[in-house]
Amino acid sequence: VKLWASAFGGEIKSIAAKYSGSQLLQKKYKEYEKDVTIEEIDGLQLVKKLAKNMEEMFHKKSEAVRRLVEAAEEAHLKHEFDADLQYEYFNAVLINERDKDGNFLELGKEFILAPNDHFNNLPVNISLSDVQVPTNMYNKEPAIVNGVYWSESLHKGFVDNFDRDPSLIWQYFGSAKGFFRQYPGIKWEPDENGVIAFDCRNRKWYIQAATSPKDVVILVDVSGSMKGLRLTIAKQTVSSILDTLGDDDFFNIIAYNEELHYVEPCLNGTLVQADRTNKEHFREHLDKLFAKGIGMLDIALNEAFNILSDFNHTGQGSICSQAIMLITDGAVDTYDTIFAKYNWPDRKVRIFTYLIGREAAFADNLKWMACANKGFFTQISTLADVQENVMEYLHVLSRPKVIDQEHDVVWTEAYIDSTLPQAQKLADDQGLVLMTTVAMPVFSKQNETRSKGILLGVVGTDVPVKELLKTIPKYKLGIHGYAFAITNNGYILTHPELRPLYEEGKKRRKPNYSSVDLSEVEWEDRDDVLRNAMVNRKTGKFSMEVKKTVDKGKRVLVMTNDYYYTDIKGTPFSLGVALSRGHGKYFFRGNVTIEEGLHDLEHPDVSLADEWSYCNTDLHPEHRHLSQLEAIKLYLKGKEPLLQCDKELIQEVLFDAVVSAPIEAYWTSLALNKSENSDKGVEVAFLGTRTGLSRTNLFVGAEQLTNQDFLKAGDKENIFNADHFPLWYRRAAEQIPGSFVYSIPFSTGTVNKSNVVTASTSIQLLDERKSPVVAAVGIQMKLEFFQRKFWTASRQCASLDGKCSISCDDETVNCYLIDNNGFILVSEDYMQTGDFFGEIEGAVMNKLLSMGSFKRITLYDYQAMCRANKESSDGARGLLDPYNAFLSAVKWIMTELVLFLVEFNLCSWWHSDLTATSFVIQQIPSSNLFMVVVDSSCLCESVAPITMAPIEIRYNESLKCERLKAQKIRRRPESCHGFHPEENARECGGVPSLQASVALLLLPLLLLLFSR
Repeated sequence: VKLWASAFGGEIKSIAAKYSGSQLLQKKYKEYEKDVTIEEIDGLQLVKKLAKNMEEMFHKKSEAVRRLVEAAEEAHLKHEFDADLQYEYFNAVLINERDKDGNFLELGKEFILAPNDHFNNLPVNISLSDVQVPTNMYNKEPAIVNGVYWSESLHKGFVDNFDRDPSLIWQYFGSAKGFFRQYPGIKWEPDENGVIAFDCRNRKWYIQAATSPKDVVILVDVSGSMKGLRLTIAKQTVSSILDTLGDDDFFNIIAYNEELHYVEPCLNGTLVQADRTNKEHFREHLDKLFAKGIGMLDIALNEAFNILSDFNHTGQGSICSQAIMLITDGAVDTYDTIFAKYNWPDRKVRIFTYLIGREAAFADNLKWMACANKGFFTQISTLADVQENVMEYLHVLSRPKVIDQEHDVVWTEAYIDSTLPQAQKLADDQGLVLMTTVAMPVFSKQNETRSKGILLGVVGTDVPVKELLKTIPKYKLGIHGYAFAITNNGYILTHPELRPLYEEGKKRRKPNYSSVDLSEVEWEDRDDVLRNAMVNRKTGKFSMEVKKTVDKGKRVLVMTNDYYYTDIKGTPFSLGVALSRGHGKYFFRGNVTIEEGLHDLEHPDVSLADEWSYCNTDLHPEHRHLSQLEAIKLYLKGKEPLLQCDKELIQEVLFDAVVSAPIEAYWTSLALNKSENSDKGVEVAFLGTRTGLSRTNLFVGAEQLTNQDFLKAGDKENIFNADHFPLWYRRAAEQIPGSFVYSIPFSTGTVNKSNVVTASTSIQLLDERKSPVVAAVGIQMKLEFFQRKFWTASRQCASLDGKCSISCDDETVNCYLIDNNGFILVSEDYMQTGDFFGEIEGAVMNKLLSMGSFKRITLYDYQAMCRANKESSDGARGLLDPYNAFLSAVKWIMTELVLFLVEFNLCSWWHSDLTATSFVIQQIPSSNLFMVVVDSSCLCESVAPITMAPIEIRYNESLKCERLKAQKIRRRPESCHGFHPEENARECGGVPSLQASVALLLLPLLLLLFSR
C-alpha cells in the first residue's frame, strides 16, 4: 500500500505542479524578494483607521437625513391646515393605472418609470417621489391630503441629497398620519387580496426615532365577559403592541381574572428584552389564553407597579419611559388609591387604556385612569380598529422628545424589510438586501402646538450592509481575516458568518429572521469577553482558537484569531477586525513601475475581485458602468481625474500583475503542445493573488468544460468576494508549502455527484511560517482522469515476477482514496464518490477516530434552519480532523447514537501487528489525501454508519426558561426623553367627558396634602 501511495502521490503531484505552473510562480516571486518589504500588520491601528472611515460614511448619511428634517419642518411651519383641500398627488398604488375607458384613475396620473442600475435595475423615477397610503386608510382624508401637500417640498431635498452623495439609495418620510413618501418613486403592487399591509409607523426605524426606550407591562383582562370576539380583539391588540416594541424596550404580559396569570410563567415578576425571538415566544403563548371568572384589576395593577419599580432598581431595563397597557372591556372603579400609592404626584408610569367592545358603560373610568396618569384612552370595537388605535400611544410617548426639540439620530440593527416593493421585486432576482436605516424625527415647530408636542413623522435612508464592506480593504486583512460590526445590543450589523437567507433554489428570508447576537457566531468565546468589551465601546485586543466551516459547511479550518476592536463614533456601533495568526499577520509591499504594471494588466486572462473597492465607482454616475479593472486603467492613465482609488492597493495589483505575467505564456505553450494532455484530463488552470487579481487558462474549449460554473460570478465560494478569499485559496494556505490540497466540489443539489477534482497550492514569499502567502494556484481536472491515475498506481507491486500478492482488483479488499475531511474521492463503487467515508465504512472510521488518525470537532450553528414544524432552532455540529494534515478538518455532524458509542475491537481478530489488520491507511505524499485498503471479508454490519446529519438541540422547559431569563450585557441608547414638565397631558383621548372628572383630577393633590 505504501508503494501504491507513493506512486500515485508522485504522479498526481507532477501533473498538478506542471499544469498549474506553481514552481514557475514560486520562482518569479523569489526573484523579486529583494525588492519586497514585509510588514507586520498593527491590528489596533488598522481597526481605528477602518472605524474612522466608517464614521465618515455614516456621518454623510446622517447629514443627508438632517437636511430632510429641516426641509420638512420648514414646509410644515408655512402650511395652514385646510379641511377642504383638494390635491392630486402620485399615489404609489394607483400610478399609471387606467379605467376601462383608458383614462388614468384619480390619483393615478402617468408616472414615468425607468430601470436604474443603482436601484438594482428596478423601474424608478429619480426626479420624483410618490406616496403609499395603507389599505385601511382613506386616500383623500383631509389630514392625509394636507400632509401629502406640504411634504411635496421634500422632492427637492431628496434629489439634492442624491446629487451630493450618489451612493445613497432609498430616502423616505413616514408620516405620523400613516402615509409614506418614498424617493425615488416606485410602483407598489397589492397582494393577492388587494391589500398593502405596509404601515411605516410600525417599522423599527420609525418607532426608534419617534420614542425613547421603554419598560412596558401589558395587562389583559381574561374574565368571563371577555369571551368570544372580545378576547380575539384583545389578543390582536397585544400582538400589535408587541409590533411597536424594539430591541431597546423591555416588557411582560400578565393576564388577570380573580388571579394573575403570567403569559410566560417562567418570567414571573420580571421584564424581558423585546427582541424578535422573545416577542414571537410570547405570541405563541397568547393562544393559550381563555376567558373565565371575574376580573380583579386592583391585583393586576399592584403587580404591574411592583414589577416596574423592582425592575427599574435592577438597572437592567430601559431606565427611561415606563408604561402599563390595560386591555379590558371595562373597569368598575378608578383605583385612585393604587395610583396615589405608586404613581402620584410624579406620574412616572403612564397608563394606556384600551376599551374592548362597543359598550361605553365603563368608558369614563378607563378614560379617567389614562388622563390622570399622562396616558391615552382608546376604544376598539372591531379587529380593523386595532392597528390605528394602538399607534396612538406612540404619539404620547414622543411628546417629551418633541417639546425638547431633540433630533436624535437613530440607527437600526441589520434587517431585511421584505414588505417594501423594492424587496418583493428583488426577492426572485438576486436575493434580498440586508441593510441598516438611519432615521430622525420631524417635529411641529408651530408655537401654538408646542406643549402638545406634535410629532409629524420620521425621515430615513437605508444603508445596505454591502456599502459598509466597501470601506473595508479585504487585502489588509489576509486570507482568513475579516471585519465585523455590532450594535449596542450585541447584535451583528455585518459579519461574514451572518446568514439572513436560507438557500432553497431561491433565496428567501428566514421565517423569523431575528437579529443574530455576536456570541452566536463567535461562539468559542464562551464568556462573551469580546462581545461585552465591544458592547461597552472599549478599544482593545482579544485572542482565541476558532473553528470556521467552509465548503457549504462540510469542512472546518481551525486557527487562532487575534481580534482588535473599537467604537464607531456618532453611531451605536462597534467595529472589530479578526486576523489569523501566522501568515495572516503579515503584509508585503512590492514595487514596479506603472508602465510595466499597466502593460501586464492588459492581458485578456486577468480579472479583479468585482466586490472589492479598488476605485469608488459609485461617486459619479458616469463611472457606475465601469468594472474595477476598467476604472483602474482609466485612473492610472490619468483620464478620469474625478475617480477616487486606493493607491496602495493598486500599487500591489500592478506588482502582482507583473510577477504573475510569465505564467500566461507558460500555460499557452502547454495548451499548444498537442502531445501534452492529449486525453484532456486537465481542463482549467487558475491563480489568485492576495490583491484579488485572478488569471485563468482553459486547456479545453469553454463548451467542453465538465464544470461550467467554476470561477463564474455565481460560484461564490470559489471567487474573491467582499468578505472572503476563494475556498481553494483558503484551504491551500493551510497546507504545508509545496503540497497540494485536492477536493471534489460539493454540489448544492440533493444528489451530490461532482465529476471534477480541484487541486491547489499556496505560493509563499519566504520559507518561514511567518511568511505571507502571496498567491495560490491550482487546476481542475476530470474526476474520471484522476481516478484512472489512482487505479493504475494501485496495480503496481515490488515483486520480481510481476505477480502481486494483493491488488485493488481483488474481491477480498476494498480500496478507497479519502481526503483529510473523510470524503471519498475514489472508490470501486463510483456512486460513493463525494460521500462521507464513515457512512460507507462505519467500523473503520470508528477505529480511525479511536486511533487518533481523525479527531472529532464539535461545532454549534445557532443560525441553522431545521426543517421541522418549528420555524427555527439551534443545530449542533460535530466534526472530524486527521492529525496528519494539522489545520484542516472534517465537518461531521453526529447523531446522539454515535456520540455515546462504547469503545470496541473491530471484529474479533483485530491485532496490533499490521499484517493481519482489517484495514491499512497510508498518507499520499505532498497532499491532503489518504489511501485506505479495507479487508472486505470482515463482517462489520454490527457497527452503525457514522453519518453527517446534524442534530437539533432541543431545550427542555427549565433550560428554555434559563435562556429567556439570561439577559446579556447591552448598552442603553445615550438619550432618553421620558418626561417634560411643559407636557400637555390633557390630550389623552378622553376629552368629551373630562369636565366631569376635574374633581377626580384634584384628588391626588388632596391626598398628597393629607398624607403630609
